[in-house]
Amino acid sequence: MKDNDITGKIIGCAINVHKALGPGLLESAYTACLYYEMVKSGLFVEKEKPLPLVYEEVKLDCGYRADFFVEKSIIVEVKSVDTLNDIHLAQTLTYLKLAKSRLGLLINFNVLQLKNGIKRVVNGY
Repeated sequence: MKDNDITGKIIGCAINVHKALGPGLLESAYTACLYYEMVKSGLFVEKEKPLPLVYEEVKLDCGYRADFFVEKSIIVEVKSVDTLNDIHLAQTLTYLKLAKSRLGLLINFNVLQLKNGIKRVVNGY
């Protein structure tokens, strides 16, 4: 499956969750429901994927965890905030670098229309 097909499926799952729940809930509620939807749709999903930091020869298990690593290629970060800002984008880019992944989705469920809460993030590493 190609990256665009995978992200399309992920976004479809997120839309289903947002239609059912709407904005205003805690991030943990959206994360649990999105995980359920993605698995139900047949995607391979790793939840709270550990991402160690490697600096030269030193490997640090610092506790970095991506919300989801889908099909061993796409990082998905879930938020429920008033507005996405630069720190959310920076966090997603850092996770992409640590996972050696090219593509990620930053999804903010705390919006009236979910299309306004989705950012596609590309790492040019």
